[in-house]
Amino acid sequence: MSKIMLLPAAALVLGLAACNPYNPADRALGGAAIGAGAGAATGAAIGGGPGAAVGAGVGAGLGAATGVLTTPVPPPPPYYR
Repeated sequence: MSKIMLLPAAALVLGLAACNPYNPADRALGGAAIGAGAGAATGAAIGGGPGAAVGAGVGAGLGAATGVLTTPVPPPPPYYR
């Protein structure tokens, strides 16, 4: 089972590595993906089948909101002479 999950996990990591940290939309997508995965795992462990769906939905919403709210302000442009 763990070998089956290796490819989707690698694709998720590579997809999140391409995100721009100063773009709120990229941070929302990354936060939603991480939140959905964590929420589904927690919901499945606690509540079974329907709990995984509820956990994924709640985790995706909270992860997206957190990603947008924690977007850093871009640094000022460098000073050139």
